[in-house]
Amino acid sequence: MSTISVLKRIKSPFCLFLLLSPLFFAPTQTNAGQKNLPPAIQVGFFSENNLDGWEEKEFVNQSNYHLVKQGDQMVLHAEAEASASGLFKEVVIDLRTHPYINWQWKVEKGHPSLAERTNDGDDYAARIYIVVKGGLAFWKTKAINYVWSSTEKKGATWPSAFAGKNAMLMAIRSPEDKQDIWYQEKRNVYEDLKILFGKEIKEIHAVAIMTDSDNSKGSVSASYGDISFTAD
Repeated sequence: MSTISVLKRIKSPFCLFLLLSPLFFAPTQTNAGQKNLPPAIQVGFFSENNLDGWEEKEFVNQSNYHLVKQGDQMVLHAEAEASASGLFKEVVIDLRTHPYINWQWKVEKGHPSLAERTNDGDDYAARIYIVVKGGLAFWKTKAINYVWSSTEKKGATWPSAFAGKNAMLMAIRSPEDKQDIWYQEKRNVYEDLKILFGKEIKEIHAVAIMTDSDNSKGSVSASYGDISFTAD
């Protein structure tokens, strides 16, 4: 089996970053509305019907991603049917000035309780990847998966069933959280990376979105709102 074939079987940040384009997209900046703070860096501007810089990569079949209007707002809607593909955007974020990631999401149809720490249960109705490249030493690529868990308690962390400790997962939402309701999230990526990997990481190199169900062979759907990085 070729290296690419192997990588396509592994939904890990290790292969996600290898499959990304070598070009970096310039982030769009918007006013943070706070004095003496640098402006926010807008990575996902779905509310403006904008997917500039986002690329889709398929691993097992193709999940469906498209911009739709829900109420008076444009959002990114995702559906997975025994599939695993994601949207990725390469963007350099200096965590010393913009440590916080902000996003909105909701799950319309989630997974039943899965054994998420195993290969067979490594599926999530909604997740956001933060990727730190390893350069030529690609095996040093690291990532956080912020996930909507079907089993784990909110705040739980664990290594990826496929990529091990190079890819750590963190449950941001749990089975107790209601479906079909928008949630606003905010995480200090700088601190999360320090806690999960035990070292200071000053910048990230890509953000990804994935709704997948290839291991459990299920059917799930979710929606994502805008994604930005802020100083506070």
